Amino acid sequence: STENVSNDEAKKKLKDMVADIKVAMFATRLNKQPLSVVPMHTKEVDKEGNIWFLSRNDSDHNSDLLKQSETQLLYSDPGSMKFVSVYGDAEIITDQAVLDDLYNKKDNAWFDGKEDPNLTAIKFHPKEAAYWNNDSNQLVTFLKLQAAAVTGDDKDIGTSGKMDL
Repeated sequence: STENVSNDEAKKKLKDMVADIKVAMFATRLNKQPLSVVPMHTKEVDKEGNIWFLSRNDSDHNSDLLKQSETQLLYSDPGSMKFVSVYGDAEIITDQAVLDDLYNKKDNAWFDGKEDPNLTAIKFHPKEAAYWNNDSNQLVTFLKLQAAAVTGDDKDIGTSGKMDL
């Protein structure tokens, strides 16, 4: 079935789905092929619906963002059948208070602490999103698909829609 959502409802749905999936494929250089794509761990989705990441200042994606702010995030969790594609603009933030708030010990794998001069945050402002979600488990989905193949009937195997942010 299709379920389009907007405004606060869209922000809540996006926050809930992103919180469950955590890692986004972060695509920059949307005007060139091939796209530049890297996996990024989502730090938080704030109350305005912005999605936050930590990033190295010398990274290719930070360099790309300085040239073009348009970005695409792709979240995928095949195990729970949840998928989200989010389009928007991203900006690099160097405010130490923001970095302190987002940083935790796990980030030491990529940075030399909160004071690392190469540490930046990326604030992603979503404009629109699409989602696909199946609340049934994989076995139920498989059985529905098999029944549809045998009977030729359409089976409701989940929800999809647009999020107007």
